[in-house]
Amino acid sequence: MSPQSRVRLLFPLLCALSLTAAQAAESTNEPSRAFEHFIKARAAELRAGDKAPATLADWTQQRTVLRENLRRAWGAWPQSPAPLNPQSHGVLQRDGYRIEKITFQTLPGVRMTANAYVPAQPGRLPTVLCVHGHWRGAKQDPVVQSRCIGLAKLGYFVLVVDAFGAGERAVGKNLGEYHGEMTAATLFPVGLPLSGLQVYENMRAVDYLLTRPEVDGTRLGITGASGGGNQTMYAGAFDERFKAVVPVCSVGNYQAYLGTACCMCEVVPGALRFTEEWGLLAMVAPRALMVISATKDSPQFSIAEAKKSLALAEPVFALHGQPANVRHTTFESPHAYSQPMREAMYGWMAKHLKGEGDGSPVPEPKFETEDPEILRCYPGQTRPDDWMTIPKFAAAEGLKQLKATPAPTSAAAWESRAKAARTVLETQILGVHVLALEQRNSASSSWVQGPAGTGRPRGTVLLLDTESPDLTVANPLAKALREANYQVHSVRLRAVGLEAVPNDKIGRAPDHNSAQWSLWLGRSILSQWTYDIRAALDQAAQAKQLLPVTIVANGPTGLAAMCAAALDPRIKRVVAANSLASFLTEVPYENQRLGLLAANIVRDVGDIPQLAALIAPRQLIIAGAVTGVGKPLDAAALRGQFAFTQRVYELQKSNAALTLLPSASTEAIVQALK
Repeated sequence: MSPQSRVRLLFPLLCALSLTAAQAAESTNEPSRAFEHFIKARAAELRAGDKAPATLADWTQQRTVLRENLRRAWGAWPQSPAPLNPQSHGVLQRDGYRIEKITFQTLPGVRMTANAYVPAQPGRLPTVLCVHGHWRGAKQDPVVQSRCIGLAKLGYFVLVVDAFGAGERAVGKNLGEYHGEMTAATLFPVGLPLSGLQVYENMRAVDYLLTRPEVDGTRLGITGASGGGNQTMYAGAFDERFKAVVPVCSVGNYQAYLGTACCMCEVVPGALRFTEEWGLLAMVAPRALMVISATKDSPQFSIAEAKKSLALAEPVFALHGQPANVRHTTFESPHAYSQPMREAMYGWMAKHLKGEGDGSPVPEPKFETEDPEILRCYPGQTRPDDWMTIPKFAAAEGLKQLKATPAPTSAAAWESRAKAARTVLETQILGVHVLALEQRNSASSSWVQGPAGTGRPRGTVLLLDTESPDLTVANPLAKALREANYQVHSVRLRAVGLEAVPNDKIGRAPDHNSAQWSLWLGRSILSQWTYDIRAALDQAAQAKQLLPVTIVANGPTGLAAMCAAALDPRIKRVVAANSLASFLTEVPYENQRLGLLAANIVRDVGDIPQLAALIAPRQLIIAGAVTGVGKPLDAAALRGQFAFTQRVYELQKSNAALTLLPSASTEAIVQALK
């Protein structure tokens, strides 16, 4: 298979979309770019003051703060590492080296599959950790094998690992599964994004390497391309045991992600609030950093964007007195890790791990790659059935977090807890207090006034849905509510309807790109919808339409309605129809929106039943709630899921204000509102 053919296997769901959303929008109407303009404008404002540090002392202080912000964004790693408990799964003898198939534990109950390429020579060897990108075969893929074999033949001990959710560590047992979109999304609510878990697991891979007698722990390097290049940059910045760091076809800058489709494994929630990509590159200093870029890469990984980051990172190497320890090498190439790129990497590793040469390219030895199947630790369908996958891990972590804060035993205890939870929800999870100061960069207002009713109004109903910007005319529920003498209006939510982002869908995530861009800003779509609802209430009050307000929200908007009601007492009743019942799921989400999965919400506030309880003692109707895969809950399952909510309503002596309906029919909802 030619290198060009292999590149076609990259990003099975993403790189096929190399046309950016911004480019696609040019062929549609201009309003569709409103959300993209808003996001880019906010990012530019946040990073407008970036400049290279003037002194080494300035950088040292800045680096300390940056490191702490990254740790918070990546969540709480174990205080004590789990035992590695390495296991051998076979050895392949080859000319001049052997390939070991091994697994070891990175987190409790989580095992990493790996291959070690061990040269047939004595002594402690310079060592390189190879991390794959979005090649379908992960560590087994011929593109990934090539750098491992090349390094082994040049005298390096090599460890290549499967990233969590990829290769042999996918939800299913076959190779080729993608670990992004709604698989990686299960990690956001529990506060452990995949970008951070990859850093932690790659650090555990170094822990394993240091147990090997063949490894010289003072001469460690790391390299990878594409998503593996991001892993390389993050692990290389964070773990100072790496002396040489070579990210390939991955370095650009965070603002260049806005308008493109990228993997959830690359996202650091809220990163643009505290850094740009140059900060990560600078954290490698004074150790050795080579950035490899391609002329025909996607915009976010382009040479021009990489130069923007390096322009601020290079002065930090100079402040350390090591300006030659950073190099930008470019190739006439598409998105790849080609032989010329590998040879450039070999030369950089030779200089900084062996003390040989001046960093110029080293010719690659001849070799043949292996059939991917024979490199597997668990060939075919032999992987254990209880294997820990990303969704299972996320669900288990979420359950631990929820068990740490059981249901309250008194109304007073709940009031104290609820007050703290609302503060965290508003200031940290949603950041609504900050959003209120932000401009939407859109001509549209949130409040969409419906036609006047004919009878005496019983109150104001705000209808929420993602399917249409104006539900007050054609929607059957709107019609039924008007006939029941409600003033029915709607809320225009960003990134849907008139502001829908072109080509937003990736895989199972209908809002992949808009949600991803929002995460970089630390402002989930859930946060922004919550602001839109509250802004609509302000506009309604100005129009003298603010009667007792009921929000009737369908599907994913139900969570935004709950968040708004938890924070805004002007909302007297909430109907959440066909909405998600729990953030926790042991399989990837289906029929849900990624933008709802606000970072840290389960960890710091609670699951959806805890969120719903913040509305008590006001009226709440849960109608037709669904699981993470979109399956409706029956009456018994619904009661069980919302037992926490029911307990809080009982403590508030408002049992009758909580209604759990298995059906979300128009008739059931209108009847419940009466």
